Order: sequence, then structure tokens, then C-alpha cells
Amino acid sequence: MLPNTGKLAGCTVFITGASRGIGKAIALKAAKDGANIVIAAKTTHAHPKLPGTIFTAAEEIEAAGGKALPCSVDVRDEQQISNAVEKAVERFGGIDILVNNASAISLTNTLETPTKRVDLMMNVNTRGTYLTSKACIPYLKKSKIAHILNLSPPLNLNPMWFKQHSYTIAKYGMSMCVLGMAEEFKGEIAVNALWPKTAIHTAAMDMLGGSGIESQCRKVEIIADAAYSIFKRPKSFTGNFIIDENILREEGIKNFDIYAIKPGHPLLPDFFLDEHPDIIIKKAESRDVIPELKEEKPQPPPKQRSGAVEETFRIVKDSLSDDIVKATQAVYQFELSGEDGGTWFLDLKSKGGNVGYGEPSNQADVVMSMSTDDFVKMFSGKLKPTMAFMSGKLKIKGNMALAIKLEKLMNQMNAKL
Repeated sequence: MLPNTGKLAGCTVFITGASRGIGKAIALKAAKDGANIVIAAKTTHAHPKLPGTIFTAAEEIEAAGGKALPCSVDVRDEQQISNAVEKAVERFGGIDILVNNASAISLTNTLETPTKRVDLMMNVNTRGTYLTSKACIPYLKKSKIAHILNLSPPLNLNPMWFKQHSYTIAKYGMSMCVLGMAEEFKGEIAVNALWPKTAIHTAAMDMLGGSGIESQCRKVEIIADAAYSIFKRPKSFTGNFIIDENILREEGIKNFDIYAIKPGHPLLPDFFLDEHPDIIIKKAESRDVIPELKEEKPQPPPKQRSGAVEETFRIVKDSLSDDIVKATQAVYQFELSGEDGGTWFLDLKSKGGNVGYGEPSNQADVVMSMSTDDFVKMFSGKLKPTMAFMSGKLKIKGNMALAIKLEKLMNQMNAKL
């Protein structure tokens, strides 16, 4: 772990979304130096699925050695942002660091994303970052430290990231704020972006990835340490898109197992990075050509189906029960390319459940497209569905919540496959 130096003692750090997860971790790291933390977040009452409120976070910050100011802030509301900034200045005398951490996510494609969800992502991610920065900049310009840090990714223009995730535009809006503001306030305020190399374990990740996802994640402390490293740097360090592991290597950190939830376990790569070998990219020979994603074309199903896919479905069928059907209540359709491929289904709505070749009699709730090899690996536990999805091997259309339910069922199948 990166040691504290005391550099942030007495500094005021304004953090959106700081009631839990990454935002709270950054707050606690700064608090150990004796910093003043403004907790600008929505949660004032305990959420049934997401632990922590602005008040419980304040207690932890005070216990860590900092001073806390909990403020109820929805970053979609400009007046609430302004009120929190005024309270911060009145209480602490100014603002030295702004962390734009609040974010909304929906891993659905264009046609599957309701307009209200699009508005939420745009208003929280891009607009919220812009408005909070705008409100804090007059005070940041007076600070000797003066940092804005957005939790947003490098602007990777690989079309895969735009095709798979509709929230890319909203998240990239935060990164574009970095480009613009770093140039606009050069010499006055350092403006940078920070993004994790791997998935980070938070309550939100548990909701997205389902049970067992934590073993493929790193702890929030790696982001907190990386953010702290950035805050130590001068105002001239600006306009950078920083990956957590890279900047910590510069700090001399060599053993990253200390950040792993399960040391030695394979880690899930985060979105928007093409560094993982499972992401197959055709390298452009010219620097002016955008890299293209290699996609397998579905092959027509063979006449005889007696291979690994057939055997996998046989084992799945033997394992079905009324309890599994009752707990799942979904119909899955699989579009498999390669040998023994074609269209298959898993019906977990009808009494007793059913599997088979061809389209289901009832409309599928989830359609999954992948190769036959990856399908068998997924059901045998050799390939995590979340990893397959994030690396582009698995394409999902339909209800994401029901897709996550299937991962739990796959975990039960692993011992038999």
C-alpha cells in the first residue's frame, strides 16, 4: 500500500458519490493525512442493497483523522451542488481538490436502454461532472494544490466499446471534460482522469456481476492510493489519463497482490482497455486506421449434434428441478458459432424446465451469442460469463438481470461438467 505523507493535512477535498465504494476509499485515504472531506452524495438513508450513507461515511472519515462535512447532493441538481460548495467554503475556507466520482451505469445496447436511463447517465456522468467542476473552479484557482480528478477512462475509440455499452458516451463525456478543462486552466488547476486496470470490488459491482465476482476484483484501496499519488503532484501534471496500476508502479509498488480480493486469482479487466489478451483486436497497419474487432461469423449447424454442446445441454437437463425453475423464471436462447453450433435454448419458465436444439416455444428473455468452445468453457467454470462479456466473447441481448441469474446456475453445474 502507498504510505501517507501528510501532504493533504488541512486541505479540503470535495468528493461526489463519497458515501460508499471508490469515493469513500479516496476520502478515507485523504482523511489519514488530516484532510477536510466534503461528502457530496445522495444517500441520506440506508439503501436496502447498497450499504452506507453520507453520515456513516462522515463517522469513518472522522475516525480516520479527517474532518467531515456530509452534504446531500444529487449532481443532477445545480442548486444542490452550489449549496454544498457554499457550505464547504464557509466551513473550511476553500476547496483544494475536487473528485468527480458520482456515476450511473447501464450495460444495455441502444434499443434496450429506456430514455430515462439515457438521461440519468448523461445527467449524472457528463453534466454532473461539468456542473460540479464549474462550481468548484473559482475556489480551486485560489488553491496552491488545485486538482480536479475525474473517475473516467482513456478515450479509446475501438468501436467495440461503443457497440456493446450505451453508457460509453456518457462516461467519455467525463473524460472530454478532462481534455477541455486541462487546456483551459493550464497552470492554474491540474485536471486528470483516473481509471482502474481491473474490476474493483464495490457493492455496485456485486449487483452487476453477481455472486463470486469479488474473487476477480481488486480492492477499492488501489484507486485510493493512485488518487493520492496524483494529488501529490504539481499543477503542471495535467491532462493525463492515468491507469491505477501504472502510476503506482512509478511510486515503486511491485506487489499488486496486496490489492487483490483473492491473491493469485485471475482478474477481470475493466472496460475501455484493450490490454487484456482475451480482447482480440486487429491491429491497424496505418496509424490513421481505427482498429477493428474480429468477429466470428455464425456457422450453419451440422447435421449431427453429438459433441460437447450436446453433452453440456444433456447434463444441464439432468440437473434441472422445479426449484431451479421457480428461482430463475427465464427463457435463454443461445446463438452458437462453430462446430456443433446453431440455435439452442434453456427454458427455465416451464414446469420442470427444458433444453433443446432450435428456438424456444416461448419468447426468449435473454439471447446470448458466442462460440461453441466458449459456451462449453462457461458452463464448465473455465470462463466466467462476466469476463466473456467484458472481453467481447459473449454478446447479450435482453434482460441483464436474468443473464446474471444464469451465472449462478452455471456455478451449480460446474461440479458436474
